[in-house]
Amino acid sequence: MKKLPIHLKIVIGLVLGVIWAILSSYMGWSKFNIDWIKPFGTIFINLLKLIAVPLVLFSIIKGVISLSDIKRLGKMGIKTLSAYLITTFIAVGIGLALVNIYMPGKWASEEQLTDNRISYELWAKQENVELKDGKCFLCDDQYKERVASIQSRTASTQISTDVLEKIKVAQQRKNDGPLQFVVDMVPSNIFVSLNDNGLMLQVIFFALFFGTVVLSIPDEKTTGIVSFVEGANEVFLKMVDVVMKGAPFFVFALLAGTVSEMAGNNPANVVEIFKALAHYSIVLLAGLAFMVFVFYPGLVMVIVKKLNYRQFFKKIGAAQLLAFTTSSSAATLPVTMECVTDNLKISPKTANFVLPIGATVNMDGTSLYQAVAVVFLAQFHMVDLSIGQQLTIVLTATLASIGSAAVPSAGLIMMILVLQSVGLNPAWIGIIMTVDRPLDMCRTVVNVTGDITVATLVANSEGDMNVDEE
Repeated sequence: MKKLPIHLKIVIGLVLGVIWAILSSYMGWSKFNIDWIKPFGTIFINLLKLIAVPLVLFSIIKGVISLSDIKRLGKMGIKTLSAYLITTFIAVGIGLALVNIYMPGKWASEEQLTDNRISYELWAKQENVELKDGKCFLCDDQYKERVASIQSRTASTQISTDVLEKIKVAQQRKNDGPLQFVVDMVPSNIFVSLNDNGLMLQVIFFALFFGTVVLSIPDEKTTGIVSFVEGANEVFLKMVDVVMKGAPFFVFALLAGTVSEMAGNNPANVVEIFKALAHYSIVLLAGLAFMVFVFYPGLVMVIVKKLNYRQFFKKIGAAQLLAFTTSSSAATLPVTMECVTDNLKISPKTANFVLPIGATVNMDGTSLYQAVAVVFLAQFHMVDLSIGQQLTIVLTATLASIGSAAVPSAGLIMMILVLQSVGLNPAWIGIIMTVDRPLDMCRTVVNVTGDITVATLVANSEGDMNVDEE
């Protein structure tokens, strides 16, 4: 067992957690899971949340500071960053379009969806989170018995009328101006923002602002700052490694507790959960496949006349396969650079600048996944996200992808931040973790293919590409 790679151990933990939850449901042990096993999953979530904000802060600052070459390369830097941001926005947009059209979270039974909604409202009450959509199942007498049943197995606090007050506040928010979300991005006190994961956009804004200002100051005056940022970033990345060593056990506890909490002692509810997950996986894979097989090669064929569809995939296949195997853009980077320089005949000058930046800031697959997953989880809990909230998802997923480390499981941390940015329960990641590992492999293929596409487009515009015609 010790020789197994960590991702296989996590898969084993996930499978065992689900199996245990199903057996517990049959045996009537769901409350035992919730009382004695789920707390370890909660610890896992808390550890990830502990690391998330400082990791994003220092990763983004480091990423911006590392772009000092942009002064020398000029237009190439602007083209690179613009292309990465545009493709990421498009990826998130495609994900939102698919998940809103197909609505995978609605494929569970009405009874399961209602129970999920009640659980969400109980969590929102306990955590003092505003209900954003104006619904209130807790206020409806017809759900009294179901609320009591769900309350008893989730050990939630007693219901009070202040839920209605939260709904009133949510209604008042609808009267805010169209640019209120822009105002909310700019912090008045960064220490307050760092203390609240729900203010992640403010942390990202500060990191971008701070990094940009550091670049404008002579290097000899910022040596200490740069060293501190780089060192702190390495520390938090190491903390992720340490936490992930215990991930197999933690995800077992998280899955066992989450499924037991949702299904109770009714095994039929487990079937409803996985039916919805199957539809979620279909939507996500459709979006990822569109990016890899339609969007990226389409861009290349339209802009780079010398490359056709078959050539493009033949020349980058090795990088895509390694990305699928490792689930890591960083681990794939050496092969990616080899494919780009040797097969696509892009000059090392361009490849060495564009690709490392892409491995850090370009996470199209991760951003698309976050958009689909958040809306799916909202649908699965009967939470209607407004256009403003979905715009927040677009911004948070796009900007947070800049701070996503190019290693497996980094998207998990970003998912927590995106969920919190629209007032949803971060523990819901336990639901999608059941199918996350194979989907993570597919997301990494999208990330790496996106890096190669942008490198190809930038090299073509700079005249640094001499691909052989076949």
